[in-house]
Amino acid sequence: MDNISASEIAGFGVGTLLLCATIAAPKVDAFISASQRSSLGMCKRCGGLRMIACSQCKGVGSVRQGAALGGFSMFDDFFQPLDDGNVPTSLTPCSKCESKGRVRCPVCS
Repeated sequence: MDNISASEIAGFGVGTLLLCATIAAPKVDAFISASQRSSLGMCKRCGGLRMIACSQCKGVGSVRQGAALGGFSMFDDFFQPLDDGNVPTSLTPCSKCESKGRVRCPVCS
């Protein structure tokens, strides 16, 4: 630890703060938007739309068949085949939202 300068330590500190802010940003945004909706008399979850994105298919309307973690597979998403690119996907219609991608808000509907 003798070879680390004060500016390098400060850089690690700033990097850590930026990483923490990036991770916490969606939660802070959700908290602020929920408080704004409640102050306007709207539903905290859907904002008065009475519909939210399906939690199973994430609003897409279809789910990958047989994939772990609700259809998310890092290997399948980032791997680009070297052949013609026509890889058959096994997408099935979402049974929770009936392939619509949205469900009724459980809070206000």
